[in-house]
Amino acid sequence: MNIFDSWLVKTPIAHRGLHNEDIPENSLSAFENAIKNKYAIELDLRMTCDGEIVVFHDDNLGRMTGSSGYVNKTTLEDIKKLNLLNTAEKIPTLQETLDFVNGQVPLLIEIKNMNKVGLEKKVWGILCRYNGEYAIQSFNPYTLEWFKEHAPHVKRGQLSSFFKNADIGLVKRIVLKKLWLNKVSEPNFISYNIDDLPNRWVKKYRELPLLAWCVRTLEQKEKAVKFADNIIFEEIDPE
Repeated sequence: MNIFDSWLVKTPIAHRGLHNEDIPENSLSAFENAIKNKYAIELDLRMTCDGEIVVFHDDNLGRMTGSSGYVNKTTLEDIKKLNLLNTAEKIPTLQETLDFVNGQVPLLIEIKNMNKVGLEKKVWGILCRYNGEYAIQSFNPYTLEWFKEHAPHVKRGQLSSFFKNADIGLVKRIVLKKLWLNKVSEPNFISYNIDDLPNRWVKKYRELPLLAWCVRTLEQKEKAVKFADNIIFEEIDPE
């Protein structure tokens, strides 16, 4: 199938699941809500200090759980003691999420590489047994390179932005912003910050689908319709 005819272009993607004031992001309830509305799901992966893969966006546990500490310095056992915001929801593992979604909607899986050795291998060891539709994406071109070499059939996307407030150093900011390492990652699609579209670096890859993240307003949605092939959204009706 031509990638422009696939779900990556045709199906709106709910950012961290379809969450709201009552349903926390990256929770099984948020994923259930997306499934009910037939949206694809974007989610984030991190690795705990004991090598387990969990679905969680931030490196720090504080914003979503009120607990101090970092995911990569916490065991799965201790993470499972925490609740997401003021709910009974727990931080799910990747395996729990795959079992729950079970192919009902596609998954766009962002791999948060914390320079943890073996992260990509661990993720692939779980994903390789999953029969539903999915793609992976990352800001780290070398994460995509790993999948290119070890699981080349998996669609992979290069995440990027202008990194205006990111503490990553000038050289890294320029290299990632301008997609200079695409020759390493050889992505199948690009995911770029809606606030930084359009730009001349994305235009160089017009043969690849372009996803706009994160679309939160009607104005951003109208902009995305002009410049992108699909949206990763929250807080709005994407239709």
